[in-house]
Amino acid sequence: MAASVVNQSSQYAGATTRIIAAKALQETQRYLIIYQFADKEPMEHGHGVTWSAIRWSRLPLPQAPVAEGVPPPANQLSFTQVTGSAVQWAGRLVFTDVSIITTQQNLISVGSKMLGMQLGEMKERNAMVALMSGTQVNYANAVGSRAALAAGDNLNPTDVSRTFANMVNLGVPLWNGQTGEDVQRSIDYTARQSEKTIKGVEHLVAVGNTFPLDDLANNPTVVAAWQRSDINRLYINEMGYWKGITFCRSNMIPTFTGIAQVNGANGVGSLGTATYTIQVTGWDNQNFYESQIYQVSTDVSVTTGGINVTVPSTPGFTYAVYVGIGSGAAPANLGLTTSGPTSGPFQGQAIGIAPGTAVVITGIGSMAIPPAAPATGVTVYPTFVFGQNAFACLKLEGVQWNRLMDADKSDPHNQLRSIGWKLFEGWCIKDQRFLARIETTASNSGTFG
Repeated sequence: MAASVVNQSSQYAGATTRIIAAKALQETQRYLIIYQFADKEPMEHGHGVTWSAIRWSRLPLPQAPVAEGVPPPANQLSFTQVTGSAVQWAGRLVFTDVSIITTQQNLISVGSKMLGMQLGEMKERNAMVALMSGTQVNYANAVGSRAALAAGDNLNPTDVSRTFANMVNLGVPLWNGQTGEDVQRSIDYTARQSEKTIKGVEHLVAVGNTFPLDDLANNPTVVAAWQRSDINRLYINEMGYWKGITFCRSNMIPTFTGIAQVNGANGVGSLGTATYTIQVTGWDNQNFYESQIYQVSTDVSVTTGGINVTVPSTPGFTYAVYVGIGSGAAPANLGLTTSGPTSGPFQGQAIGIAPGTAVVITGIGSMAIPPAAPATGVTVYPTFVFGQNAFACLKLEGVQWNRLMDADKSDPHNQLRSIGWKLFEGWCIKDQRFLARIETTASNSGTFG
């Protein structure tokens, strides 16, 4: 894993020599939204790292009326227990005393603010990763798979309608609906007055990237409907409520871009003599989503125990290499290599590899399946659609904030300042039927020009 970083005064020379730098510019904004829709579960002290939620099963309807004086057959009250694992996450900043003294800005205050943002974004990212394990998927224009999506398979009213219809047919609990103890649950996730008009209307919720939602907002069917009902929606290009679903935007949604294969060659290692495939994926260095998905390689005939491969050199990404056993096999394990992390849970695995690194895969590592690759050159956007009680997470509580500002035995001259957070975190899908996603392309490539 990456080594610890100590923030030194030399890194902040600009802040000490330019008076204008005393006023910080506003940071880019991540739109966090998923946490408010989750059922929050407490983590009980002393009960290990597994937490659980209960889903009660519906009772069967009576098959026939009862005879006079004869009680009906008794029903069995049954439930399903859904479990999640709590794992500890942490973030930290370390400053030297010189950087604190010589920098015009209050680095401790700024660092505390940025760590708070990091904590929220981490929870949102983990939520997205968990939701991607949902099993109900609609592909735009009913193409049947992610690999079959092509340019023009954008989010559209037909796919929105069939997703809504399928979920309502399954009996998904609707927001603001008559659902027992959750009757009239508030939807305070929007501040736009035009969207508040739906309060009290039963609906599902969707969370998607701006680009596919923009395609839906510009669909001729949607435009025609809005022209007749609310012209202001066209003015602000709003995607609020449509076809029984309230749409919310987020720029934390993962994306998947298909890229041409990276091939390997025979090398030296401990692999058995056989035919193998490899697949490379790229992880962005900001949110650590696996967003660049390279196609599965051609077969590699291994006779001397290893596979040589050079990972791509795109800036801002690190890479993982997966291995499949057999001709044309879909990779299902990470490779083993000395080029990966030297400590931590991924020690020795082919992950976190720096751009342009020549790697030797010497063995089969941990079981892991890469995301399905879109067609080369195609970027796929998932839009998540869900009702109430679809997923749960541990409450955002019990966060431990540490501010180590004083001298101790390891730092007798008090040359370092450390601030950071840690918490136990976990997400799980409570009911696969209550969650779906629509995978689409988008007309906007995400680049200017």
